[in-house]
Amino acid sequence: MFSRLQSTLSRVALIKQIAVGLVIGILIAVFAPGAIPAVSILGDLFVKALKGVAPVLVFFLVMNAMAQRKENAEGSMKPVVMLYIIGTFCASLVGVTMSFLFPTTLTLQVAPDTQLAPPSGIIQVLHNLILSVVDNPVAALMNANYIGILAWAIIFGIALKSMGSGTTKTCLNDIAAAITKVVTWVIHFAPLGIMGLVAESVGTAGLGALIGYVQLLGVLIGSYFIVALVMNPAIVFARLHVNPYPLVLTTLRESGVYAFFTRSSAANIPVNLTLCRRLGLNPDLFTISIPLGATINMAGASITISVLALAAANTLGINVDLPTALLLCLVATVGACGASGVAGGSLLLIPVACASFGISNDISMQVVGVGFIISVLEDACETALNSSSDVLFTATAEFAERRKEGTFHKEDMVPHDAAE
Repeated sequence: MFSRLQSTLSRVALIKQIAVGLVIGILIAVFAPGAIPAVSILGDLFVKALKGVAPVLVFFLVMNAMAQRKENAEGSMKPVVMLYIIGTFCASLVGVTMSFLFPTTLTLQVAPDTQLAPPSGIIQVLHNLILSVVDNPVAALMNANYIGILAWAIIFGIALKSMGSGTTKTCLNDIAAAITKVVTWVIHFAPLGIMGLVAESVGTAGLGALIGYVQLLGVLIGSYFIVALVMNPAIVFARLHVNPYPLVLTTLRESGVYAFFTRSSAANIPVNLTLCRRLGLNPDLFTISIPLGATINMAGASITISVLALAAANTLGINVDLPTALLLCLVATVGACGASGVAGGSLLLIPVACASFGISNDISMQVVGVGFIISVLEDACETALNSSSDVLFTATAEFAERRKEGTFHKEDMVPHDAAE
């Protein structure tokens, strides 16, 4: 019976199974709230499993890619990194523009949390980011420090490559394949995991607290949607000169949906690596660009930082001119790139941006408190944008190279097994 059920499920596309899980999760939250604690365990297990396997997956995949890399292998990281930076900066421009079009004020009554320790400035953010590169490799794996994991995986991979061919490389390749197989098993539990996460989210009373911040959420979520459905497609079109929406919608559907519910870029790394493989991308490129993107490609974070900083300025009656707004975009871009290295993510970079307007730390930390209140919905949308654009820009960079070589086809923008 189990094999028959497994055979039946294998014929149904995973995204359809997730949709069913989502609906069931909502129904449980509405009609059987008493079951939420039990069902939510499935969501916690799913996220925990993804977070647990992600650091090991990234370490061995990158190390294997570097060790097996051919001398004439193609796949420069420069185009991907440039797209990451451009996308993050343009997202901050969108956030600033939306804030000017729809000025938002806050009721700063949230007491500052004394346990939070925001960085003192951009220099400290960059300092923390650079130090994370030389973190102890074991500590990097234990703490999911992906900058450190990438650095050590590349170093070990290059060292193994210099040793020539041998059983060590074969063993490493087998380990990478085995871990990839484990990831596919974990991802196939996504419908149950999403069901638990949705039931818990819908059933929380925290949603009621969002009512007082409807306009702020509207500006934030509106900015996320503009970036996802207008700005990012424009960037893709500028590089590929074809209709970008098949690729954009694929990444939103098959990466953004996971990230929305897990609210973790780290947990979504295995999902993104699997999607890149299904898109037929070069493993030498995406095994590095995806974990790197989870660290520095933070379009959603740059929007959050800029919108909340301008909301604080509006609340205090501070007039922000165009040069200051552009400076804020730069600060938000650099801060967003370093957000993953700071406990609390993008929200704790808000005081850095507020400092550009001369806003005191006491007040800016109250803004951080507001950010935590709306994070139930804001963080989910932010993570979905961040994570889905990792795959989008990685694919765009590779497809652009194929286009130059005359080997790019529109069909490449759809996953190979999309029809399954």
